Amino acid sequence: MEEKKKKGKVPHTYVILFAMIIIIAILTYVIPAGQYQKVESSTGRMIVDPASYQQIESAPAKLFDVLKAFPKGLAAAQSIVFFIFIVGGSFNVINQTGAIEAGISKVALSLKGKEKLLIPIIVLIFSLGGATIGMAEEAIVFVPIGIALSRALGYDAIVGMSIVALGAAAGFTAGFMNPFTVGVAQSIAELPMFSGIALRLVVWVCTLVLVIVYISRYANKVKADPTKSLVYELELEEKDHAIDLNNVKQMTSRHIGVLLVFLIGMGILIFGVFKFGWYITEIAAIFLAIGIVGGLVGGMNLDDIAKDFITGAKDMTTGALVVGLARGILVIMEGSMIIDTIVFGMASVVSSLPKSVSAVGMLLVQSFLNFFIPSGSGQAATTMPIMAPLSEVIGLTRQTAVLAYQFGDGISNSIIPTSGVLLANLSVAKIKYEVWVKYVAPLMGLWTLLAAVFMVISVLINYGPF
Repeated sequence: MEEKKKKGKVPHTYVILFAMIIIIAILTYVIPAGQYQKVESSTGRMIVDPASYQQIESAPAKLFDVLKAFPKGLAAAQSIVFFIFIVGGSFNVINQTGAIEAGISKVALSLKGKEKLLIPIIVLIFSLGGATIGMAEEAIVFVPIGIALSRALGYDAIVGMSIVALGAAAGFTAGFMNPFTVGVAQSIAELPMFSGIALRLVVWVCTLVLVIVYISRYANKVKADPTKSLVYELELEEKDHAIDLNNVKQMTSRHIGVLLVFLIGMGILIFGVFKFGWYITEIAAIFLAIGIVGGLVGGMNLDDIAKDFITGAKDMTTGALVVGLARGILVIMEGSMIIDTIVFGMASVVSSLPKSVSAVGMLLVQSFLNFFIPSGSGQAATTMPIMAPLSEVIGLTRQTAVLAYQFGDGISNSIIPTSGVLLANLSVAKIKYEVWVKYVAPLMGLWTLLAAVFMVISVLINYGPF
């Protein structure tokens, strides 16, 4: 019986990702190498010339390229890898002061008997972040807090990560004022900035309802029977660290001081993102400062801060390395020059379909391409110069092409293994990738179906201005 169980076991995440690297390497012998030329747009941005695709000399991956993909992937994703280590280390320092536990206990006690409010409130807050400042990497630092709060109210790590990560993803996908996706795509398509916002607001509300209902159904099941949790073993392991609301620690003045340091740090972070366009390096620096200052305010000495930082960073090792391994998939494709060929092939297929089907086809193409180009602005720069004029050729508006892009980029980010943000969230949450896929796959199906409905609506209303 035990032997059967082992045979049916899902392979380790590292095994799955390395197998994908090998598969992509084999495909480089089948898919011809190709390249688009890039030109400077009127706004000074480098974009793809849609008429410039041509096949180039093939450069298939060799065995040594497969072996080099992991270290090269780590180098290419170094900002996210080190970000995970710094966040893990700094958060552990803050956690060791007891301030997070005391603060979350207070919030959890105030929600006792009203636990169902937790999910819609947190999802709404993070969705606004995703929709306005393109919150993605910025949400990673909030995942441990979401999980601690979730556990305190009788849920699990999946619920805690979902309310933060899927909340941000809901807003990011609807993107009614997301400058990093919709803003970039509309500028490339030469549309007025943030035009067509009314439909995107409707999309946001519908997506919000879908995500809240989906998380709530799972959360209620776990609360009624903890053994139904997909991470039940993890919850047993973390039981000693969970907050016991029947034995709450009193909040001291030091705890209040640490929480103030945390809140001030978050305020500086948000201001920097809005005002100066801070990204992952600056966010990591702010969080490092929060860890050091918070530790000192919490009564720790410098040696203790260093030791707790190392412990927290060490706990992130498995997840941090996964980011580099996943990036290795892209390293193989970039080195073999097959990404542009895939884009060209998919665009050619869409152009031969009827209008409504073409619109849904554009969505599916963008979702597929997101696996290979998981950067929102990167995908816009690569695909919009092709999809915008293509939409006019097949009788669709450019705004419809932008809608297809934002859906394709936003939704699949919550499941593809090449998304550094997803893997960082899973690393912080200590959730295995394959377990997350099992949980989120039905939502991805429903979400894509909802997006397809809106793509058809965009065709019917001639979604514009053009």
